[in-house]
Amino acid sequence: MFIKRLAFAILQSMSSKILWADDEIDQLKSHIIFLEGKGFEVTPVTNGEDAISLIKTQTFDIIFLDEQMPGMDGLATLEQIQVIRPSLPVVMITKSEEESIMEDAIGNKISDYLIKPVNPNQILLTVKRILDKQRIQNEKAAQTYLKGFNELSSKFSDQTHWKEWIEIYKTLTHWELNLESGDEALQQVLQDQFQQANQAFGKFIQLEYLSWLQRSDDRPILSPELLKEKVFPRLEKKETVLFFLIDCMRYDQWLLFQSMLDDYYTIDTEFYYSILPTATPFSRNSIYSGLYPLEIQRRYPALWQMGQDETSLNRHEEELLKKYLSRSQLSDQVKYEKIIQPEDGNRIADKISNYTQTPLTTIIYNFVDTLVHSRSDSEVLKQLAPDVSAFRSLTETWFQHSSLFRMFKELAKEDVTVVVSTDHGSVRAMRDTKVFGDRDAATNLRYKYGRNLKAQDSAAMFIDKPHLYQLPVDPPANTYIIAKEDYFFVYPTNYNKFQNRYKDTFQHGGASMQEMILPVATMVPRK
Repeated sequence: MFIKRLAFAILQSMSSKILWADDEIDQLKSHIIFLEGKGFEVTPVTNGEDAISLIKTQTFDIIFLDEQMPGMDGLATLEQIQVIRPSLPVVMITKSEEESIMEDAIGNKISDYLIKPVNPNQILLTVKRILDKQRIQNEKAAQTYLKGFNELSSKFSDQTHWKEWIEIYKTLTHWELNLESGDEALQQVLQDQFQQANQAFGKFIQLEYLSWLQRSDDRPILSPELLKEKVFPRLEKKETVLFFLIDCMRYDQWLLFQSMLDDYYTIDTEFYYSILPTATPFSRNSIYSGLYPLEIQRRYPALWQMGQDETSLNRHEEELLKKYLSRSQLSDQVKYEKIIQPEDGNRIADKISNYTQTPLTTIIYNFVDTLVHSRSDSEVLKQLAPDVSAFRSLTETWFQHSSLFRMFKELAKEDVTVVVSTDHGSVRAMRDTKVFGDRDAATNLRYKYGRNLKAQDSAAMFIDKPHLYQLPVDPPANTYIIAKEDYFFVYPTNYNKFQNRYKDTFQHGGASMQEMILPVATMVPRK
Protein backbone atom coordinates (compact mmCIF):
# COMPACT_ATOMS: atom_id res chain seq x y z
CA MET A 1 0.00 0.00 0.00
CA PHE A 2 2.83 2.36 0.87
CA ILE A 3 4.50 1.75 -2.55
CA LYS A 4 1.29 2.82 -4.28
CA ARG A 5 0.96 5.88 -2.07
CA LEU A 6 4.58 6.80 -2.66
CA ALA A 7 4.08 6.52 -6.41
CA PHE A 8 1.01 8.73 -6.11
CA ALA A 9 3.01 11.27 -4.11
CA ILE A 10 5.71 11.33 -6.80
CA LEU A 11 3.10 11.97 -9.47
CA GLN A 12 1.74 14.78 -7.33
CA SER A 13 5.15 16.41 -7.02
CA MET A 14 5.67 16.15 -10.78
CA SER A 15 2.53 18.16 -11.35
CA SER A 16 3.35 20.81 -8.73
CA LYS A 17 3.59 24.29 -10.26
CA ILE A 18 5.99 26.97 -9.05
CA LEU A 19 5.81 30.67 -9.90
CA TRP A 20 9.16 32.44 -9.43
CA ALA A 21 9.23 36.25 -9.54
CA ASP A 22 12.70 37.86 -9.56
CA ASP A 23 14.07 40.75 -11.61
CA GLU A 24 17.32 38.75 -11.93
CA ILE A 25 15.59 35.58 -13.04
CA ASP A 26 18.11 34.99 -15.85
CA GLN A 27 20.75 34.34 -13.19
CA LEU A 28 18.58 31.59 -11.72
CA LYS A 29 18.34 29.37 -14.82
CA SER A 30 20.40 26.62 -13.17
CA HIS A 31 17.99 26.59 -10.23
CA ILE A 32 15.00 26.35 -12.56
CA ILE A 33 16.56 23.53 -14.59
CA PHE A 34 17.32 21.68 -11.36
CA LEU A 35 13.71 21.94 -10.16
CA GLU A 36 12.34 20.91 -13.56
CA GLY A 37 14.61 17.89 -13.40
CA LYS A 38 12.89 16.96 -10.16
CA GLY A 39 9.50 17.04 -11.86
CA PHE A 40 8.31 20.55 -10.99
CA GLU A 41 6.83 22.98 -13.51
CA VAL A 42 8.45 26.38 -13.03
CA THR A 43 7.08 29.62 -14.50
CA PRO A 44 9.60 32.52 -14.28
CA VAL A 45 8.65 36.22 -14.32
CA THR A 46 10.75 39.34 -13.77
CA ASN A 47 8.33 41.59 -11.88
CA GLY A 48 5.42 41.71 -9.47
CA GLU A 49 2.90 42.93 -12.03
CA ASP A 50 3.39 39.86 -14.23
CA ALA A 51 3.21 37.61 -11.19
CA ILE A 52 -0.17 39.07 -10.19
CA SER A 53 -1.51 38.71 -13.73
CA LEU A 54 -0.57 35.02 -13.83
CA ILE A 55 -2.01 34.30 -10.39
CA LYS A 56 -5.36 35.69 -11.56
CA THR A 57 -5.52 33.34 -14.54
CA GLN A 58 -3.50 30.25 -13.55
CA THR A 59 -3.14 27.92 -10.60
CA PHE A 60 0.15 27.59 -8.76
CA ASP A 61 1.13 25.51 -5.74
CA ILE A 62 3.86 27.80 -4.40
CA ILE A 63 5.46 31.18 -5.19
CA PHE A 64 9.05 32.31 -4.76
CA LEU A 65 9.03 36.08 -4.48
CA ASP A 66 12.03 38.41 -4.60
CA GLU A 67 11.71 41.13 -1.99
CA GLN A 68 13.67 43.77 -3.97
CA MET A 69 12.16 44.24 -7.44
CA PRO A 70 11.76 47.52 -9.36
CA GLY A 71 8.22 48.86 -9.59
CA MET A 72 6.01 46.67 -7.46
CA ASP A 73 8.38 45.21 -4.87
CA GLY A 74 7.99 41.89 -3.07
CA LEU A 75 6.00 43.17 -0.10
CA ALA A 76 3.55 45.06 -2.32
CA THR A 77 3.16 41.99 -4.53
CA LEU A 78 2.64 39.84 -1.45
CA GLU A 79 -0.24 42.06 -0.27
CA GLN A 80 -2.07 41.59 -3.57
CA ILE A 81 -1.41 37.84 -3.57
CA GLN A 82 -3.02 37.66 -0.13
CA VAL A 83 -6.13 39.32 -1.52
CA ILE A 84 -6.37 37.14 -4.63
CA ARG A 85 -5.33 33.78 -3.13
CA PRO A 86 -4.84 34.04 0.64
CA SER A 87 -4.03 30.34 1.10
CA LEU A 88 -1.30 30.22 -1.57
CA PRO A 89 2.13 29.48 0.02
CA VAL A 90 4.65 32.30 -0.58
CA VAL A 91 8.40 32.13 0.08
CA MET A 92 10.09 35.54 0.30
CA ILE A 93 13.68 35.78 -0.99
CA THR A 94 15.71 38.80 0.07
CA LYS A 95 19.27 40.10 0.03
CA SER A 96 18.67 42.05 3.22
CA GLU A 97 18.88 40.61 6.71
CA GLU A 98 17.18 43.64 8.26
CA GLU A 99 14.83 42.52 11.00
CA SER A 100 12.08 44.97 10.01
CA ILE A 101 11.83 43.53 6.48
CA MET A 102 11.59 40.00 7.82
CA GLU A 103 8.93 41.06 10.31
CA ASP A 104 6.90 42.76 7.56
CA ALA A 105 7.05 39.63 5.45
CA ILE A 106 6.18 37.29 8.33
CA GLY A 107 3.39 39.64 9.40
CA ASN A 108 1.86 39.13 5.95
CA LYS A 109 1.75 35.38 6.62
CA ILE A 110 4.46 34.12 4.32
CA SER A 111 5.25 30.42 4.50
CA ASP A 112 9.02 30.97 4.74
CA TYR A 113 11.81 33.37 3.79
CA LEU A 114 15.30 32.76 2.39
CA ILE A 115 18.41 34.97 2.30
CA LYS A 116 20.28 35.33 -0.99
CA PRO A 117 22.27 33.70 -2.38
CA VAL A 118 20.17 30.55 -2.42
CA ASN A 119 21.28 27.21 -3.82
CA PRO A 120 19.10 24.69 -5.70
CA ASN A 121 18.96 22.14 -2.87
CA GLN A 122 17.86 24.84 -0.47
CA ILE A 123 14.99 25.70 -2.82
CA LEU A 124 14.05 22.02 -3.25
CA LEU A 125 13.98 21.38 0.50
CA THR A 126 11.79 24.44 1.02
CA VAL A 127 9.34 23.24 -1.64
CA LYS A 128 9.18 19.74 -0.18
CA ARG A 129 8.79 21.02 3.37
CA ILE A 130 5.85 23.24 2.41
CA LEU A 131 4.12 21.10 -0.22
CA ASP A 132 4.91 17.63 1.09
CA LYS A 133 4.78 18.28 4.84
CA GLN A 134 1.28 16.88 5.32
CA ARG A 135 1.94 13.87 3.10
CA ILE A 136 5.18 13.03 4.89
CA GLN A 137 3.53 13.43 8.29
CA ASN A 138 0.60 11.25 7.22
CA GLU A 139 2.87 8.51 5.91
CA LYS A 140 5.01 8.56 9.04
CA ALA A 141 1.93 8.39 11.26
CA ALA A 142 0.52 5.53 9.16
CA GLN A 143 3.74 3.55 9.44
CA THR A 144 3.88 4.03 13.21
CA TYR A 145 0.22 3.09 13.66
CA LEU A 146 0.47 -0.07 11.55
CA LYS A 147 3.67 -1.07 13.32
CA GLY A 148 1.89 -1.06 16.67
CA PHE A 149 -1.46 -2.37 15.36
CA ASN A 150 -1.09 -5.99 16.50
CA GLU A 151 0.37 -5.05 19.88
CA LEU A 152 -2.56 -2.73 20.58
CA SER A 153 -5.16 -5.27 19.44
CA SER A 154 -3.63 -7.93 21.69
CA LYS A 155 -4.61 -5.80 24.71
CA PHE A 156 -8.35 -6.00 23.94
CA SER A 157 -9.79 -8.49 26.41
CA ASP A 158 -12.57 -8.72 28.95
CA GLN A 159 -9.75 -9.42 31.42
CA THR A 160 -7.98 -6.14 30.69
CA HIS A 161 -7.60 -3.93 33.77
CA TRP A 162 -9.63 -0.71 33.99
CA LYS A 163 -6.44 1.37 34.00
CA GLU A 164 -5.32 -0.34 30.79
CA TRP A 165 -8.66 0.47 29.18
CA ILE A 166 -8.00 4.14 29.82
CA GLU A 167 -4.64 3.85 28.04
CA ILE A 168 -6.21 1.92 25.15
CA TYR A 169 -8.88 4.59 24.73
CA LYS A 170 -6.28 7.36 24.89
CA THR A 171 -4.14 5.58 22.27
CA LEU A 172 -7.04 4.96 19.87
CA THR A 173 -8.19 8.57 20.25
CA HIS A 174 -4.65 9.77 19.58
CA TRP A 175 -4.57 7.80 16.31
CA GLU A 176 -8.07 8.96 15.39
CA LEU A 177 -6.85 12.57 15.53
CA ASN A 178 -3.52 11.91 13.85
CA LEU A 179 -4.87 9.85 10.95
CA GLU A 180 -8.00 11.85 10.15
CA SER A 181 -6.35 13.72 7.25
CA GLY A 182 -4.62 10.64 5.84
CA ASP A 183 -5.50 7.58 3.82
CA GLU A 184 -9.21 6.65 3.92
CA ALA A 185 -8.46 2.93 3.87
CA LEU A 186 -6.25 3.35 6.95
CA GLN A 187 -8.99 5.35 8.69
CA GLN A 188 -11.34 2.41 8.08
CA VAL A 189 -8.79 0.05 9.62
CA LEU A 190 -8.71 2.28 12.70
CA GLN A 191 -12.52 2.44 12.89
CA ASP A 192 -12.65 -1.37 12.76
CA GLN A 193 -10.05 -1.59 15.53
CA PHE A 194 -11.99 0.93 17.63
CA GLN A 195 -15.10 -1.22 17.17
CA GLN A 196 -13.20 -4.37 18.20
CA ALA A 197 -11.96 -2.54 21.29
CA ASN A 198 -15.49 -1.46 22.22
CA GLN A 199 -16.73 -5.00 21.77
CA ALA A 200 -14.19 -6.24 24.32
CA PHE A 201 -14.84 -3.22 26.55
CA GLY A 202 -18.57 -4.00 26.65
CA LYS A 203 -17.81 -7.54 27.85
CA PHE A 204 -15.37 -6.14 30.39
CA ILE A 205 -17.99 -3.75 31.82
CA GLN A 206 -20.55 -6.52 31.95
CA LEU A 207 -18.12 -8.63 34.01
CA GLU A 208 -16.57 -5.97 36.24
CA TYR A 209 -18.99 -3.08 36.75
CA LEU A 210 -21.08 -4.68 39.50
CA SER A 211 -17.97 -5.52 41.53
CA TRP A 212 -16.89 -1.84 41.41
CA LEU A 213 -20.12 -0.91 43.19
CA GLN A 214 -19.48 -3.51 45.91
CA ARG A 215 -15.90 -2.64 46.83
CA SER A 216 -13.77 0.45 47.40
CA ASP A 217 -10.34 -0.84 46.33
CA ASP A 218 -8.89 -1.33 42.86
CA ARG A 219 -11.61 0.42 40.96
CA PRO A 220 -11.79 3.68 39.05
CA ILE A 221 -13.23 6.93 40.33
CA LEU A 222 -16.94 6.76 39.50
CA SER A 223 -19.40 9.62 39.08
CA PRO A 224 -20.37 9.95 42.78
CA GLU A 225 -16.70 10.38 43.79
CA LEU A 226 -15.70 12.92 41.14
CA LEU A 227 -16.13 16.05 43.27
CA LYS A 228 -14.86 14.33 46.40
CA GLU A 229 -11.61 13.35 44.66
CA LYS A 230 -10.96 16.30 42.35
CA VAL A 231 -12.65 19.37 43.88
CA PHE A 232 -13.19 18.99 47.63
CA PRO A 233 -9.48 18.56 48.53
CA ARG A 234 -8.79 21.97 46.99
CA LEU A 235 -11.65 23.55 48.90
CA GLU A 236 -10.18 22.08 52.10
CA LYS A 237 -6.92 23.88 51.23
CA LYS A 238 -8.91 27.13 50.95
CA GLU A 239 -8.39 27.39 47.21
CA THR A 240 -10.97 29.14 45.04
CA VAL A 241 -12.34 26.55 42.64
CA LEU A 242 -14.52 26.86 39.55
CA PHE A 243 -15.91 23.53 38.39
CA PHE A 244 -17.11 23.44 34.77
CA LEU A 245 -19.18 20.50 33.61
CA ILE A 246 -19.48 20.37 29.81
CA ASP A 247 -22.45 18.09 29.22
CA CYS A 248 -21.80 15.18 26.81
CA MET A 249 -18.14 16.02 26.10
CA ARG A 250 -15.90 13.24 24.78
CA TYR A 251 -12.16 12.93 25.29
CA ASP A 252 -11.37 13.72 21.63
CA GLN A 253 -13.33 16.96 21.90
CA TRP A 254 -11.56 17.87 25.13
CA LEU A 255 -8.16 17.41 23.43
CA LEU A 256 -9.11 20.08 20.88
CA PHE A 257 -10.37 22.42 23.61
CA GLN A 258 -7.21 21.79 25.62
CA SER A 259 -4.97 22.73 22.70
CA MET A 260 -6.57 26.20 22.74
CA LEU A 261 -6.20 26.51 26.51
CA ASP A 262 -2.54 25.45 26.79
CA ASP A 263 -1.32 29.03 26.37
CA TYR A 264 -3.37 30.12 29.37
CA TYR A 265 -3.14 27.21 31.81
CA THR A 266 -0.97 24.39 33.06
CA ILE A 267 -3.33 21.47 32.49
CA ASP A 268 -3.34 18.03 34.12
CA THR A 269 -5.87 15.72 32.47
CA GLU A 270 -6.89 12.53 34.27
CA PHE A 271 -9.87 10.18 33.86
CA TYR A 272 -12.83 8.76 35.70
CA TYR A 273 -15.65 6.36 34.72
CA SER A 274 -19.29 7.32 34.39
CA ILE A 275 -21.88 5.19 36.13
CA LEU A 276 -24.50 3.31 34.10
CA PRO A 277 -26.65 4.41 32.42
CA THR A 278 -24.32 7.05 31.00
CA ALA A 279 -27.12 9.58 30.74
CA THR A 280 -27.57 12.98 32.31
CA PRO A 281 -30.30 12.12 34.87
CA PHE A 282 -28.17 9.36 36.37
CA SER A 283 -24.57 10.45 35.91
CA ARG A 284 -24.92 14.19 36.56
CA ASN A 285 -27.16 13.80 39.60
CA SER A 286 -24.61 11.35 41.00
CA ILE A 287 -21.81 13.87 40.48
CA TYR A 288 -23.64 16.69 42.23
CA SER A 289 -25.01 14.60 45.07
CA GLY A 290 -22.09 12.27 45.75
CA LEU A 291 -24.65 9.45 45.72
CA TYR A 292 -25.80 6.71 43.39
CA PRO A 293 -29.29 7.13 41.89
CA LEU A 294 -30.87 4.59 44.24
CA GLU A 295 -29.32 6.39 47.24
CA ILE A 296 -30.70 9.73 46.01
CA GLN A 297 -34.17 8.24 45.67
CA ARG A 298 -34.06 6.73 49.15
CA ARG A 299 -32.46 9.69 50.94
CA TYR A 300 -34.16 12.54 49.06
CA PRO A 301 -37.32 11.06 47.47
CA ALA A 302 -38.71 14.50 46.65
CA LEU A 303 -35.62 15.21 44.50
CA TRP A 304 -35.85 12.06 42.40
CA GLN A 305 -38.90 11.18 40.36
CA MET A 306 -38.60 8.61 37.60
CA GLY A 307 -40.27 9.62 34.36
CA GLN A 308 -40.00 9.99 30.63
CA ASP A 309 -38.72 13.57 30.67
CA GLU A 310 -34.97 13.50 31.30
CA THR A 311 -34.68 17.21 32.00
CA SER A 312 -37.16 16.95 34.87
CA LEU A 313 -34.69 14.76 36.74
CA ASN A 314 -32.01 17.45 36.67
CA ARG A 315 -33.87 20.31 38.33
CA HIS A 316 -32.40 19.77 41.76
CA GLU A 317 -28.64 19.69 41.15
CA GLU A 318 -27.96 22.85 43.16
CA GLU A 319 -29.92 21.58 46.14
CA LEU A 320 -28.23 18.19 45.95
CA LEU A 321 -24.82 19.84 45.78
CA LYS A 322 -25.47 21.97 48.88
CA LYS A 323 -26.53 18.87 50.80
CA TYR A 324 -23.39 17.09 49.59
CA LEU A 325 -21.16 19.95 50.75
CA SER A 326 -22.89 20.00 54.12
CA ARG A 327 -22.45 16.23 54.59
CA SER A 328 -18.76 16.71 53.72
CA GLN A 329 -18.44 19.44 56.36
CA LEU A 330 -17.65 22.05 53.72
CA SER A 331 -19.22 25.45 53.32
CA ASP A 332 -22.43 25.31 51.31
CA GLN A 333 -21.72 28.79 49.97
CA VAL A 334 -21.67 27.90 46.28
CA LYS A 335 -22.60 29.66 43.06
CA TYR A 336 -24.45 27.44 40.62
CA GLU A 337 -25.18 28.26 36.99
CA LYS A 338 -26.59 26.23 34.12
CA ILE A 339 -26.03 27.59 30.61
CA ILE A 340 -28.51 26.47 28.00
CA GLN A 341 -29.05 29.59 25.89
CA PRO A 342 -26.20 31.68 24.31
CA GLU A 343 -27.36 34.82 26.12
CA ASP A 344 -26.87 33.01 29.45
CA GLY A 345 -23.28 32.28 28.55
CA ASN A 346 -22.56 35.85 27.47
CA ARG A 347 -24.15 37.20 30.65
CA ILE A 348 -21.92 35.07 32.86
CA ALA A 349 -18.80 35.65 30.75
CA ASP A 350 -19.26 39.42 31.13
CA LYS A 351 -18.97 39.17 34.90
CA ILE A 352 -16.99 35.94 35.38
CA SER A 353 -14.47 37.65 37.68
CA ASN A 354 -17.28 38.19 40.21
CA TYR A 355 -17.56 34.43 40.61
CA THR A 356 -14.03 34.21 42.01
CA GLN A 357 -15.26 35.76 45.27
CA THR A 358 -16.99 32.51 46.27
CA PRO A 359 -15.02 29.40 47.35
CA LEU A 360 -16.83 27.14 44.86
CA THR A 361 -18.59 27.97 41.62
CA THR A 362 -20.00 25.29 39.36
CA ILE A 363 -21.14 26.02 35.82
CA ILE A 364 -22.92 23.48 33.64
CA TYR A 365 -22.55 24.13 29.92
CA ASN A 366 -25.11 22.31 27.78
CA PHE A 367 -24.03 23.20 24.24
CA VAL A 368 -22.27 19.95 23.24
CA ASP A 369 -25.25 17.90 24.42
CA THR A 370 -27.60 20.24 22.57
CA LEU A 371 -25.51 19.81 19.42
CA VAL A 372 -25.66 16.02 19.75
CA HIS A 373 -29.46 16.05 19.99
CA SER A 374 -29.83 18.67 17.24
CA ARG A 375 -27.75 16.61 14.81
CA SER A 376 -30.16 13.70 15.30
CA ASP A 377 -33.08 15.84 14.12
CA SER A 378 -31.44 18.10 11.54
CA GLU A 379 -30.45 17.02 8.03
CA VAL A 380 -28.44 20.23 7.68
CA LEU A 381 -26.30 19.38 10.72
CA LYS A 382 -25.86 15.81 9.47
CA GLN A 383 -24.50 17.20 6.22
CA LEU A 384 -22.24 19.64 8.07
CA ALA A 385 -20.98 16.88 10.37
CA PRO A 386 -21.37 13.59 8.48
CA ASP A 387 -18.88 11.64 10.61
CA VAL A 388 -16.97 11.71 13.90
CA SER A 389 -14.14 13.83 12.51
CA ALA A 390 -16.48 16.48 11.12
CA PHE A 391 -18.56 16.51 14.30
CA ARG A 392 -15.38 16.97 16.33
CA SER A 393 -14.36 19.85 14.07
CA LEU A 394 -17.79 21.44 14.52
CA THR A 395 -17.45 21.42 18.30
CA GLU A 396 -13.93 22.83 18.00
CA THR A 397 -15.22 25.75 15.92
CA TRP A 398 -17.99 26.36 18.44
CA PHE A 399 -15.57 26.39 21.39
CA GLN A 400 -13.18 28.78 19.65
CA HIS A 401 -15.94 31.39 19.42
CA SER A 402 -17.89 30.50 22.56
CA SER A 403 -18.57 32.38 25.76
CA LEU A 404 -17.08 29.36 27.53
CA PHE A 405 -13.66 29.98 25.97
CA ARG A 406 -14.00 33.65 26.90
CA MET A 407 -14.66 32.66 30.51
CA PHE A 408 -11.58 30.45 30.59
CA LYS A 409 -9.39 33.24 29.18
CA GLU A 410 -10.67 35.70 31.77
CA LEU A 411 -10.22 33.25 34.63
CA ALA A 412 -6.60 32.69 33.56
CA LYS A 413 -5.94 36.18 34.94
CA GLU A 414 -7.22 35.22 38.40
CA ASP A 415 -5.79 33.30 41.34
CA VAL A 416 -8.12 30.31 40.96
CA THR A 417 -8.14 26.63 40.14
CA VAL A 418 -10.38 25.55 37.28
CA VAL A 419 -11.58 21.94 37.08
CA VAL A 420 -13.23 20.83 33.83
CA SER A 421 -15.06 17.57 33.26
CA THR A 422 -18.24 16.05 31.86
CA ASP A 423 -21.05 13.76 32.99
CA HIS A 424 -20.89 11.38 30.02
CA GLY A 425 -19.74 11.17 26.42
CA SER A 426 -21.51 10.00 23.27
CA VAL A 427 -21.11 7.33 20.64
CA ARG A 428 -22.01 7.30 16.97
CA ALA A 429 -24.88 4.79 16.89
CA MET A 430 -24.54 2.77 13.68
CA ARG A 431 -26.25 -0.57 14.40
CA ASP A 432 -29.82 -1.17 15.49
CA THR A 433 -31.09 -4.03 17.60
CA LYS A 434 -34.70 -4.92 18.32
CA VAL A 435 -35.97 -4.48 21.86
CA PHE A 436 -39.13 -6.03 23.30
CA GLY A 437 -41.00 -4.78 26.35
CA ASP A 438 -44.14 -3.12 27.62
CA ARG A 439 -45.35 0.18 26.18
CA ASP A 440 -44.45 2.07 29.35
CA ALA A 441 -40.72 1.40 29.01
CA ALA A 442 -38.37 4.38 28.77
CA THR A 443 -37.92 5.78 25.27
CA ASN A 444 -34.13 6.27 25.37
CA LEU A 445 -32.16 4.75 22.52
CA ARG A 446 -29.07 3.53 24.44
CA TYR A 447 -30.74 2.40 27.68
CA LYS A 448 -34.22 1.45 28.80
CA TYR A 449 -35.99 0.53 32.01
CA GLY A 450 -39.36 -1.17 32.22
CA ARG A 451 -40.95 -4.59 32.55
CA ASN A 452 -39.46 -7.76 31.07
CA LEU A 453 -37.23 -6.02 28.56
CA LYS A 454 -35.49 -8.22 26.02
CA ALA A 455 -32.87 -7.59 23.34
CA GLN A 456 -30.07 -9.36 21.53
CA ASP A 457 -27.52 -10.68 24.06
CA SER A 458 -24.49 -9.46 22.13
CA ALA A 459 -25.91 -5.94 21.82
CA ALA A 460 -27.10 -5.29 25.36
CA MET A 461 -26.24 -5.61 29.02
CA PHE A 462 -29.19 -6.88 31.10
CA ILE A 463 -29.84 -5.72 34.65
CA ASP A 464 -32.64 -7.75 36.23
CA LYS A 465 -31.75 -6.73 39.82
CA PRO A 466 -31.45 -2.95 39.54
CA HIS A 467 -30.92 -2.43 43.29
CA LEU A 468 -27.58 -4.26 43.07
CA TYR A 469 -26.51 -1.67 40.47
CA GLN A 470 -27.71 1.19 42.71
CA LEU A 471 -30.50 1.93 40.22
CA PRO A 472 -34.05 2.87 41.24
CA VAL A 473 -37.15 1.45 39.62
CA ASP A 474 -40.76 2.43 39.99
CA PRO A 475 -43.08 -0.58 39.96
CA PRO A 476 -44.10 -2.24 37.77
CA ALA A 477 -40.71 -1.57 36.09
CA ASN A 478 -38.19 -4.26 37.07
CA THR A 479 -35.46 -4.32 34.44
CA TYR A 480 -32.80 -2.15 32.81
CA ILE A 481 -30.99 -2.84 29.56
CA ILE A 482 -27.86 -0.97 28.49
CA ALA A 483 -26.68 -0.89 24.88
CA LYS A 484 -23.09 -1.90 24.18
CA GLU A 485 -20.69 -0.92 21.39
CA ASP A 486 -22.52 1.27 18.85
CA TYR A 487 -25.97 -0.35 19.04
CA PHE A 488 -29.25 1.50 19.56
CA PHE A 489 -32.61 0.07 20.55
CA VAL A 490 -35.60 0.02 18.21
CA TYR A 491 -39.03 -1.43 18.96
CA PRO A 492 -40.55 -3.80 16.35
CA THR A 493 -43.44 -1.38 15.83
CA ASN A 494 -42.58 0.98 12.95
CA TYR A 495 -39.16 -0.65 12.98
CA ASN A 496 -37.89 0.60 9.60
CA LYS A 497 -39.04 4.16 10.29
CA PHE A 498 -37.09 4.49 13.53
CA GLN A 499 -34.17 2.44 12.27
CA ASN A 500 -33.61 4.90 9.43
CA ARG A 501 -34.29 7.93 11.61
CA TYR A 502 -31.73 7.17 14.33
CA LYS A 503 -29.00 5.31 12.48
CA ASP A 504 -25.80 7.40 12.34
CA THR A 505 -26.78 9.71 15.19
CA PHE A 506 -24.75 10.46 18.30
CA GLN A 507 -26.34 8.93 21.39
CA HIS A 508 -25.51 8.35 25.05
CA GLY A 509 -26.63 6.15 27.90
CA GLY A 510 -24.77 2.98 26.92
CA ALA A 511 -21.56 1.14 27.74
CA SER A 512 -18.80 2.25 25.38
CA MET A 513 -15.39 3.78 25.96
CA GLN A 514 -16.53 7.10 24.49
CA GLU A 515 -19.46 7.31 26.92
CA MET A 516 -17.83 5.92 30.07
CA ILE A 517 -14.13 6.93 30.09
CA LEU A 518 -14.19 10.64 30.75
CA PRO A 519 -11.57 13.38 31.14
CA VAL A 520 -11.28 15.48 34.26
CA ALA A 521 -8.79 18.32 33.86
CA THR A 522 -7.29 20.48 36.58
CA MET A 523 -6.17 23.84 35.20
CA VAL A 524 -3.92 26.31 36.97
CA PRO A 525 -3.39 29.73 35.32
CA ARG A 526 0.09 30.31 33.93
CA LYS A 527 1.91 33.10 35.72
